[in-house]
Amino acid sequence: MSDVSDSPEKQNTGPDIHAASQQSSDPESPALVSRRWLLLKAGIALNGLVGLALAVPIVRYLLGPVRKDADYKSWISLGDVEKFPVGETRLASYVNPFKRSWDGETDNVACYVRREGTSQFTVFAINCAHLGCPVRWFPQSQLFMCPCHGGVYYADGSRASGPPERGLFTYEYKIVGGQLQIDAGQMPSLANQAKLVTISLPGADGTARDGDCGCRG
Repeated sequence: MSDVSDSPEKQNTGPDIHAASQQSSDPESPALVSRRWLLLKAGIALNGLVGLALAVPIVRYLLGPVRKDADYKSWISLGDVEKFPVGETRLASYVNPFKRSWDGETDNVACYVRREGTSQFTVFAINCAHLGCPVRWFPQSQLFMCPCHGGVYYADGSRASGPPERGLFTYEYKIVGGQLQIDAGQMPSLANQAKLVTISLPGADGTARDGDCGCRG
């Protein structure tokens, strides 16, 4: 009797296992479809994250030159004008307006201030016009000297000797409320100080003509 009663259970178990295996292997099975969609969405999300990570530095690079005029015209105070005696050259410093939290001490930018009169100043960039090494001021000889390649400049910043082909670069300045301010938005260089020079040459009738360089063949 035990054999007869057990046989239906065994007969019923076989088809159930076979049906479950067929259902799991069916490509249209809800379990397989849901798993496929889950993997597809996970792959799309991962590709999106990778694309975003690659796009951010590219976009920042492309938009880097696009800055507001206010960023370029950052006037920074070097202190009271009385800090700079007439006829002397003093070392000064300011904080870079484009600083970042991780810059540390490199935020501080040095420059030289020469006071030539009551309201006449010349503010020199500390960088040599040759390769950018910081120059030093020697009051005994009234010369700026570069320790890297021997560039020498006079007290007015003009070239004296050595490899530099020009004098020291200078900042634009203004006096506001007794404070000496400089345009520190851009480091002075040949690129951002270049200006259009109009040359006037006499015409055929003896009158001056503007903008003619006289280089036509």
